[in-house]
Amino acid sequence: MDSNSTDKGLEDPQGSPGLPQSNPSTTTTKISAHEFSCHCCYDILVNPTTLTCGHNFCRHCLAIWWESSHKNECPECREKWEGFPKVNFLLRDATNKLFSNVVQRRTAEIQADPKISQCLLAFQRYGDNKSRARIDKNKGAGFFFSGVLFALTWVAVVVLVYHWGSGMIEQHDPLITKPVARWTTEEVSSWLENLGPWAQNYREAFQQESVNGRLLLMLEEEELLKPPYSIENQAHRRAVLAELDRVKTLGVKPPQNLWEYKAANAGKSLFLLYAMKHSPRLTLFYLYLFDYSETFLPFLHTCCPAGEQPMESSFLNSQLEPNWQQKAEFLVKYFLLPYQLIAEFAWDWLAVHYWTSRYIIVYAVLLSMVDSYTLWRLLTTASIRTLPRRMWSHLWKMISQGFAFVFLWPIIPQFVCDCLFYWALYFTPIINIDLLVQQLLHPETQEL
Repeated sequence: MDSNSTDKGLEDPQGSPGLPQSNPSTTTTKISAHEFSCHCCYDILVNPTTLTCGHNFCRHCLAIWWESSHKNECPECREKWEGFPKVNFLLRDATNKLFSNVVQRRTAEIQADPKISQCLLAFQRYGDNKSRARIDKNKGAGFFFSGVLFALTWVAVVVLVYHWGSGMIEQHDPLITKPVARWTTEEVSSWLENLGPWAQNYREAFQQESVNGRLLLMLEEEELLKPPYSIENQAHRRAVLAELDRVKTLGVKPPQNLWEYKAANAGKSLFLLYAMKHSPRLTLFYLYLFDYSETFLPFLHTCCPAGEQPMESSFLNSQLEPNWQQKAEFLVKYFLLPYQLIAEFAWDWLAVHYWTSRYIIVYAVLLSMVDSYTLWRLLTTASIRTLPRRMWSHLWKMISQGFAFVFLWPIIPQFVCDCLFYWALYFTPIINIDLLVQQLLHPETQEL
């Protein structure tokens, strides 16, 4: 055997039958190129792929065989392979080092042949589909969980439809849509009662004077000091005047709960419901820029209350500029725990919306888990390099959705708006629970 031959390697240290044994420490081993050849093309292996049976083939040879026969079996011994064949990296590195020139030449020939490229692409697609099918097959528990959630969703739909039919869900005062100038004396008394328990002391005086909506709009501070009103308590008088100014500005009674807010601000409530779920930070920043006094300040004072609130009017308290402690607390929660702000806001309305507030709190916890998990994956993978592009894409999506709500919701029928509102409020959380479970169980199939 010629030791300088290009197609022979190192000889076996144990020697060959009939040959004298030599010292393994001084004998060079020679390996034949035949041991690194494909069993299909009988040339040096390129991207060697090892099957279950142990035979090795060039990956493109195996792809051509698979496409022509559509059989998951070895071309030589016909034994079926399990799973999807992978490239043998150890064998590939060995062939690339020992026969680099041959491998480079063959690789160039393979890349230049469009038929071989098509076979490789089809073979890889087959493997990807098989991997996804295997993952889906392992989702038995996930499918069971999805089925349970689907059933619960339908139960929730039935219960909600029953509540709709019995009028138990949307309970709001008609004054939120009725102009102030058309209020009757009884409606003015009802408005006064909603200011707080302290307002009961002045209800009789308003009834004696038969104060209707038009007279209410003409009241000034000097008249409230005189009989028969005699509101001598400065805090009470300021509270009445503040609420009166608010009524004059809005033209109707301010909403006092979620359903009244929805009835008075259909498009805005729908936008906030969807936007808070996907982008709480951007949504709160939007409220800060464009709806500061009406929505942002009450939200901040509810989630980050000050130590003392001496005023009798909740509206006056919500219009105070926050102190530095409130600002610091809000900013920390804004950047780190935005959904906690939503949960705290819902907690404040627990006495008014018993089950809905609890539902929103649980949903906020769920979204916090999703937010934390997404951030962890972003920091522990190479996807952090795509963060600027993703942030810009997300910002553009929010802006376009905001414009869509502004321009489309006035022409959408109220029934459609109601369906979207209740779907986002009650049913979307159930669906997102299933998405979270799938993301935690199979993170490799989820995109950041």
